[in-house]
Amino acid sequence: MNEADRASPLARIAVAVYVLLTAYASLYPLEGWRDHGASPLAYLSAPWPRYVVPLDVALNILGYAPYGFLCLAALYPRLRGLAAFLLAVLSAAALSLALEAAQSYLPARFASNLDVLCNIGGAAAGAALALVLTPWLLPQGPLKRLRDHWFLPGAGIDFGLMLIALWLFVQLNPATLLFGAGDLRDLLVAAEGRARRPEFFVVIEAFIAAANLVALALLASALLAPGRPARALLIALIAVALAVRTGALAVLMHAEHVFAWLTPGGQYGLLAGLLIAAAAIALPRTARLILAAVLLMSATVLVNLSPPNPYFAASLKVWQQGHFLNFNGLTRLVSAAWPFVALAYLMYLASPRSREALG
Repeated sequence: MNEADRASPLARIAVAVYVLLTAYASLYPLEGWRDHGASPLAYLSAPWPRYVVPLDVALNILGYAPYGFLCLAALYPRLRGLAAFLLAVLSAAALSLALEAAQSYLPARFASNLDVLCNIGGAAAGAALALVLTPWLLPQGPLKRLRDHWFLPGAGIDFGLMLIALWLFVQLNPATLLFGAGDLRDLLVAAEGRARRPEFFVVIEAFIAAANLVALALLASALLAPGRPARALLIALIAVALAVRTGALAVLMHAEHVFAWLTPGGQYGLLAGLLIAAAAIALPRTARLILAAVLLMSATVLVNLSPPNPYFAASLKVWQQGHFLNFNGLTRLVSAAWPFVALAYLMYLASPRSREALG
Protein backbone atom coordinates (compact mmCIF):
# COMPACT_ATOMS: atom_id res chain seq x y z
CA MET A 1 0.00 0.00 0.00
CA ASN A 2 1.50 3.31 -1.06
CA GLU A 3 1.46 6.55 0.93
CA ALA A 4 -1.69 7.82 -0.79
CA ASP A 5 -3.68 4.75 0.26
CA ARG A 6 -2.91 4.76 3.97
CA ALA A 7 -5.72 5.27 6.44
CA SER A 8 -5.62 8.14 8.92
CA PRO A 9 -5.40 6.93 12.54
CA LEU A 10 -6.12 10.48 13.71
CA ALA A 11 -9.45 10.58 11.81
CA ARG A 12 -10.51 7.22 13.22
CA ILE A 13 -9.59 8.21 16.76
CA ALA A 14 -11.46 11.50 16.30
CA VAL A 15 -14.67 9.89 15.04
CA ALA A 16 -14.67 7.36 17.92
CA VAL A 17 -14.22 10.13 20.49
CA TYR A 18 -16.89 12.24 18.80
CA VAL A 19 -19.44 9.40 18.95
CA LEU A 20 -18.82 8.96 22.69
CA LEU A 21 -19.14 12.68 23.35
CA THR A 22 -22.29 12.94 21.23
CA ALA A 23 -23.89 10.07 23.14
CA TYR A 24 -23.11 11.70 26.48
CA ALA A 25 -24.40 15.11 25.39
CA SER A 26 -27.59 13.59 23.98
CA LEU A 27 -28.37 11.65 27.17
CA TYR A 28 -27.21 14.21 29.75
CA PRO A 29 -27.96 14.33 32.69
CA LEU A 30 -28.23 10.50 32.60
CA GLU A 31 -30.66 10.24 35.50
CA GLY A 32 -34.31 9.41 36.10
CA TRP A 33 -34.53 6.54 33.61
CA ARG A 34 -38.06 5.10 33.47
CA ASP A 35 -40.11 2.78 31.28
CA HIS A 36 -42.89 4.78 29.60
CA GLY A 37 -44.67 1.66 28.33
CA ALA A 38 -44.49 2.64 24.64
CA SER A 39 -42.17 1.72 21.83
CA PRO A 40 -38.85 3.62 21.99
CA LEU A 41 -39.40 4.51 18.31
CA ALA A 42 -42.90 5.92 18.86
CA TYR A 43 -41.53 9.44 18.43
CA LEU A 44 -41.01 8.76 14.70
CA SER A 45 -44.76 8.72 14.06
CA ALA A 46 -45.54 11.52 16.51
CA PRO A 47 -46.97 14.82 15.20
CA TRP A 48 -44.52 17.52 14.14
CA PRO A 49 -43.46 19.63 17.15
CA ARG A 50 -45.89 22.51 17.69
CA TYR A 51 -43.10 24.99 18.44
CA VAL A 52 -39.88 24.90 16.45
CA VAL A 53 -37.01 26.84 18.03
CA PRO A 54 -34.52 27.98 15.35
CA LEU A 55 -31.61 27.75 17.80
CA ASP A 56 -32.45 24.10 18.58
CA VAL A 57 -32.58 23.32 14.87
CA ALA A 58 -29.22 25.01 14.28
CA LEU A 59 -27.58 23.20 17.22
CA ASN A 60 -28.84 19.81 16.02
CA ILE A 61 -27.49 20.45 12.54
CA LEU A 62 -24.14 21.78 13.77
CA GLY A 63 -23.80 18.95 16.30
CA TYR A 64 -23.73 16.26 13.61
CA ALA A 65 -21.86 18.14 10.87
CA PRO A 66 -18.43 17.26 12.38
CA TYR A 67 -19.51 13.61 12.59
CA GLY A 68 -20.23 13.47 8.85
CA PHE A 69 -16.93 15.18 8.10
CA LEU A 70 -14.86 12.94 10.38
CA CYS A 71 -16.66 9.77 9.30
CA LEU A 72 -15.80 10.37 5.65
CA ALA A 73 -12.16 10.99 6.57
CA ALA A 74 -12.09 7.85 8.77
CA LEU A 75 -13.51 5.65 5.99
CA TYR A 76 -10.70 6.57 3.60
CA PRO A 77 -9.22 4.63 1.78
CA ARG A 78 -11.56 1.66 2.33
CA LEU A 79 -14.49 3.67 0.96
CA ARG A 80 -14.40 6.83 -1.12
CA GLY A 81 -16.73 9.17 -2.94
CA LEU A 82 -20.46 8.49 -3.00
CA ALA A 83 -20.17 5.17 -1.14
CA ALA A 84 -18.38 6.85 1.76
CA PHE A 85 -20.89 9.72 1.75
CA LEU A 86 -23.86 7.34 1.95
CA LEU A 87 -22.31 5.27 4.72
CA ALA A 88 -21.51 8.40 6.73
CA VAL A 89 -25.10 9.64 6.43
CA LEU A 90 -26.62 6.23 7.18
CA SER A 91 -24.42 5.72 10.24
CA ALA A 92 -25.36 9.21 11.46
CA ALA A 93 -29.04 8.32 11.01
CA ALA A 94 -28.57 5.10 12.98
CA LEU A 95 -26.73 6.95 15.76
CA SER A 96 -29.37 9.67 15.95
CA LEU A 97 -32.27 7.20 15.91
CA ALA A 98 -30.70 5.17 18.72
CA LEU A 99 -29.95 8.20 20.89
CA GLU A 100 -33.40 9.72 20.38
CA ALA A 101 -34.92 6.37 21.32
CA ALA A 102 -32.84 6.32 24.49
CA GLN A 103 -33.94 9.89 25.26
CA SER A 104 -37.56 8.71 25.42
CA TYR A 105 -36.66 6.94 28.69
CA LEU A 106 -35.37 10.15 30.27
CA PRO A 107 -37.91 12.53 31.82
CA ALA A 108 -35.65 15.54 31.24
CA ARG A 109 -35.31 14.84 27.51
CA PHE A 110 -37.77 14.91 24.60
CA ALA A 111 -37.37 12.52 21.67
CA SER A 112 -38.18 14.29 18.42
CA ASN A 113 -38.44 13.25 14.79
CA LEU A 114 -37.40 16.78 13.85
CA ASP A 115 -34.13 16.35 15.76
CA VAL A 116 -33.38 13.19 13.77
CA LEU A 117 -33.95 14.98 10.48
CA CYS A 118 -31.72 17.87 11.58
CA ASN A 119 -29.01 15.46 12.71
CA ILE A 120 -29.08 13.63 9.39
CA GLY A 121 -29.00 16.93 7.51
CA GLY A 122 -26.02 18.09 9.56
CA ALA A 123 -24.13 14.86 8.93
CA ALA A 124 -24.89 15.08 5.21
CA ALA A 125 -23.58 18.67 5.12
CA GLY A 126 -20.41 17.67 6.95
CA ALA A 127 -19.83 14.67 4.68
CA ALA A 128 -20.44 16.80 1.58
CA LEU A 129 -17.88 19.32 2.82
CA ALA A 130 -15.41 16.48 3.34
CA LEU A 131 -15.96 15.37 -0.25
CA VAL A 132 -15.20 18.88 -1.49
CA LEU A 133 -12.08 19.05 0.67
CA THR A 134 -10.92 15.51 -0.19
CA PRO A 135 -7.69 16.75 -1.84
CA TRP A 136 -6.79 18.40 1.48
CA LEU A 137 -7.61 15.29 3.52
CA LEU A 138 -5.69 12.72 1.50
CA PRO A 139 -2.41 11.40 2.94
CA GLN A 140 -0.50 13.41 0.35
CA GLY A 141 -2.67 16.51 0.92
CA PRO A 142 -1.52 19.73 2.61
CA LEU A 143 -3.15 18.98 5.99
CA LYS A 144 -1.41 15.60 6.24
CA ARG A 145 1.87 17.12 5.12
CA LEU A 146 1.50 19.84 7.75
CA ARG A 147 0.84 17.23 10.45
CA ASP A 148 3.84 15.15 9.35
CA HIS A 149 6.07 18.23 9.17
CA TRP A 150 5.36 19.31 12.75
CA PHE A 151 4.80 16.06 14.65
CA LEU A 152 6.25 12.60 15.06
CA PRO A 153 4.60 9.76 13.11
CA GLY A 154 2.31 7.09 14.49
CA ALA A 155 -1.17 6.51 15.91
CA GLY A 156 0.15 7.06 19.45
CA ILE A 157 1.11 10.62 18.53
CA ASP A 158 -2.27 11.11 16.86
CA PHE A 159 -3.92 10.20 20.16
CA GLY A 160 -1.86 12.92 21.84
CA LEU A 161 -3.02 15.46 19.26
CA MET A 162 -6.60 14.44 20.05
CA LEU A 163 -5.88 15.03 23.75
CA ILE A 164 -4.67 18.54 22.98
CA ALA A 165 -7.83 19.20 20.95
CA LEU A 166 -9.94 18.02 23.91
CA TRP A 167 -7.97 20.33 26.21
CA LEU A 168 -8.97 23.23 23.96
CA PHE A 169 -12.57 21.95 24.10
CA VAL A 170 -12.45 22.10 27.93
CA GLN A 171 -11.82 25.84 27.71
CA LEU A 172 -15.40 26.26 26.45
CA ASN A 173 -16.73 25.72 29.98
CA PRO A 174 -16.89 29.04 31.87
CA ALA A 175 -17.41 27.26 35.21
CA THR A 176 -13.75 26.18 35.44
CA LEU A 177 -10.74 28.19 36.54
CA LEU A 178 -8.31 29.24 33.85
CA PHE A 179 -6.79 26.02 32.39
CA GLY A 180 -8.23 24.14 35.37
CA ALA A 181 -9.40 20.55 34.87
CA GLY A 182 -10.05 17.36 36.80
CA ASP A 183 -12.70 18.74 39.17
CA LEU A 184 -14.66 15.69 40.35
CA ARG A 185 -16.87 17.56 42.78
CA ASP A 186 -19.73 17.75 40.28
CA LEU A 187 -19.66 13.95 40.12
CA LEU A 188 -19.00 13.21 43.80
CA VAL A 189 -20.44 14.65 46.99
CA ALA A 190 -17.90 17.00 48.55
CA ALA A 191 -18.07 19.03 51.74
CA GLU A 192 -17.51 22.76 51.46
CA GLY A 193 -14.45 24.19 53.13
CA ARG A 194 -14.37 27.10 55.52
CA ALA A 195 -14.28 30.68 54.30
CA ARG A 196 -10.93 31.98 53.06
CA ARG A 197 -9.39 35.37 52.34
CA PRO A 198 -9.31 36.58 48.71
CA GLU A 199 -5.52 36.25 48.60
CA PHE A 200 -5.89 32.53 49.25
CA PHE A 201 -7.83 32.05 46.00
CA VAL A 202 -5.40 34.19 44.03
CA VAL A 203 -2.58 31.81 44.95
CA ILE A 204 -4.69 28.75 44.12
CA GLU A 205 -5.78 30.11 40.75
CA ALA A 206 -2.22 31.11 39.88
CA PHE A 207 -0.80 27.67 40.69
CA ILE A 208 -3.57 25.79 38.87
CA ALA A 209 -3.24 27.93 35.73
CA ALA A 210 0.58 27.81 35.69
CA ALA A 211 0.85 24.08 36.45
CA ASN A 212 -1.65 23.08 33.77
CA LEU A 213 -0.11 25.41 31.21
CA VAL A 214 3.37 23.99 31.78
CA ALA A 215 2.08 20.39 31.74
CA LEU A 216 0.26 20.99 28.46
CA ALA A 217 3.34 22.62 26.94
CA LEU A 218 5.58 19.72 27.95
CA LEU A 219 3.10 17.16 26.63
CA ALA A 220 2.86 18.99 23.29
CA SER A 221 6.64 19.30 23.04
CA ALA A 222 6.94 15.51 23.37
CA LEU A 223 4.85 15.11 20.21
CA LEU A 224 6.94 17.46 18.05
CA ALA A 225 9.26 16.23 15.36
CA PRO A 226 12.97 17.01 15.92
CA GLY A 227 13.96 20.58 15.14
CA ARG A 228 10.47 22.05 15.31
CA PRO A 229 10.06 25.29 17.37
CA ALA A 230 8.35 24.14 20.57
CA ARG A 231 8.05 27.65 21.99
CA ALA A 232 6.22 28.88 18.89
CA LEU A 233 3.78 25.98 19.25
CA LEU A 234 3.29 26.87 22.92
CA ILE A 235 2.42 30.49 22.11
CA ALA A 236 0.01 29.38 19.40
CA LEU A 237 -1.74 26.87 21.69
CA ILE A 238 -2.20 29.37 24.51
CA ALA A 239 -3.45 32.04 22.10
CA VAL A 240 -6.04 29.61 20.69
CA ALA A 241 -7.06 28.50 24.21
CA LEU A 242 -7.61 32.08 25.37
CA ALA A 243 -9.52 32.91 22.19
CA VAL A 244 -11.76 29.86 22.74
CA ARG A 245 -12.30 30.85 26.38
CA THR A 246 -13.19 34.44 25.48
CA GLY A 247 -15.47 33.34 22.66
CA ALA A 248 -17.32 30.90 24.93
CA LEU A 249 -17.89 33.60 27.54
CA ALA A 250 -19.14 35.97 24.83
CA VAL A 251 -21.76 33.41 23.76
CA LEU A 252 -22.77 32.10 27.18
CA MET A 253 -22.60 35.28 29.30
CA HIS A 254 -23.18 39.00 28.96
CA ALA A 255 -20.73 40.99 26.86
CA GLU A 256 -19.19 42.71 29.88
CA HIS A 257 -18.12 39.33 31.28
CA VAL A 258 -16.13 38.04 28.30
CA PHE A 259 -12.88 38.57 30.19
CA ALA A 260 -14.11 37.05 33.46
CA TRP A 261 -11.27 34.53 33.16
CA LEU A 262 -8.69 37.33 33.48
CA THR A 263 -8.63 37.29 37.28
CA PRO A 264 -5.51 38.34 39.26
CA GLY A 265 -4.73 34.67 39.88
CA GLY A 266 -5.24 33.85 36.22
CA GLN A 267 -2.92 36.67 35.16
CA TYR A 268 -0.14 35.60 37.54
CA GLY A 269 -0.55 31.96 36.53
CA LEU A 270 -0.49 32.76 32.83
CA LEU A 271 2.69 34.82 33.11
CA ALA A 272 4.47 32.36 35.41
CA GLY A 273 3.36 29.39 33.32
CA LEU A 274 4.66 30.89 30.09
CA LEU A 275 8.06 31.69 31.63
CA ILE A 276 8.45 28.29 33.26
CA ALA A 277 7.25 26.40 30.19
CA ALA A 278 9.65 28.29 27.91
CA ALA A 279 12.53 27.09 30.09
CA ALA A 280 11.23 23.58 30.86
CA ILE A 281 10.82 22.72 27.18
CA ALA A 282 14.63 22.54 26.96
CA LEU A 283 14.76 19.62 29.44
CA PRO A 284 15.43 16.07 28.23
CA ARG A 285 12.32 14.27 26.96
CA THR A 286 11.96 11.91 29.93
CA ALA A 287 12.35 14.77 32.41
CA ARG A 288 9.67 16.73 30.56
CA LEU A 289 7.24 13.83 30.75
CA ILE A 290 7.86 13.31 34.48
CA LEU A 291 7.52 17.01 35.26
CA ALA A 292 4.31 17.23 33.21
CA ALA A 293 2.80 14.31 35.14
CA VAL A 294 3.76 15.78 38.53
CA LEU A 295 2.36 19.22 37.69
CA LEU A 296 -0.80 17.78 36.19
CA MET A 297 -1.62 15.69 39.23
CA SER A 298 -0.63 18.43 41.69
CA ALA A 299 -2.98 20.89 40.01
CA THR A 300 -5.77 18.29 39.87
CA VAL A 301 -5.44 17.48 43.57
CA LEU A 302 -5.52 21.19 44.40
CA VAL A 303 -8.64 21.71 42.25
CA ASN A 304 -10.46 19.02 44.23
CA LEU A 305 -9.23 19.95 47.71
CA SER A 306 -9.67 23.71 47.54
CA PRO A 307 -12.91 25.15 48.93
CA PRO A 308 -15.37 26.76 46.51
CA ASN A 309 -14.29 30.21 45.43
CA PRO A 310 -17.17 32.62 46.22
CA TYR A 311 -15.63 35.38 44.09
CA PHE A 312 -15.45 33.16 41.03
CA ALA A 313 -18.96 31.83 41.69
CA ALA A 314 -20.31 35.40 41.82
CA SER A 315 -19.12 36.06 38.27
CA LEU A 316 -21.15 33.06 37.06
CA LYS A 317 -24.48 34.32 38.38
CA VAL A 318 -25.19 35.88 35.00
CA TRP A 319 -24.59 32.55 33.26
CA GLN A 320 -27.85 31.29 31.78
CA GLN A 321 -27.17 27.80 30.42
CA GLY A 322 -30.51 27.47 28.62
CA HIS A 323 -30.07 25.65 25.31
CA PHE A 324 -26.42 24.96 26.17
CA LEU A 325 -27.20 22.89 29.29
CA ASN A 326 -26.29 19.57 27.68
CA PHE A 327 -23.23 21.05 25.98
CA ASN A 328 -21.94 22.44 29.26
CA GLY A 329 -22.55 19.08 30.92
CA LEU A 330 -20.37 17.56 28.22
CA THR A 331 -17.56 20.06 28.79
CA ARG A 332 -17.68 19.30 32.53
CA LEU A 333 -17.31 15.57 31.85
CA VAL A 334 -14.36 16.08 29.50
CA SER A 335 -12.79 18.50 31.97
CA ALA A 336 -13.15 16.02 34.82
CA ALA A 337 -11.63 13.13 32.87
CA TRP A 338 -8.91 14.95 30.92
CA PRO A 339 -6.06 15.04 33.49
CA PHE A 340 -6.41 11.33 34.27
CA VAL A 341 -6.39 10.32 30.60
CA ALA A 342 -3.46 12.68 30.02
CA LEU A 343 -1.56 11.12 32.93
CA ALA A 344 -2.01 7.64 31.47
CA TYR A 345 -0.86 8.95 28.10
CA LEU A 346 2.26 10.55 29.63
CA MET A 347 3.08 7.16 31.18
CA TYR A 348 2.69 5.59 27.75
CA LEU A 349 5.03 8.15 26.16
CA ALA A 350 7.64 7.39 28.83
CA SER A 351 7.35 3.61 28.37
CA PRO A 352 9.94 1.54 26.46
CA ARG A 353 7.22 0.51 23.99
CA SER A 354 6.63 4.12 23.01
CA ARG A 355 10.33 4.84 22.69
CA GLU A 356 10.73 1.81 20.40
CA ALA A 357 7.78 2.89 18.27
CA LEU A 358 9.26 6.36 17.86
CA GLY A 359 12.69 4.98 17.09
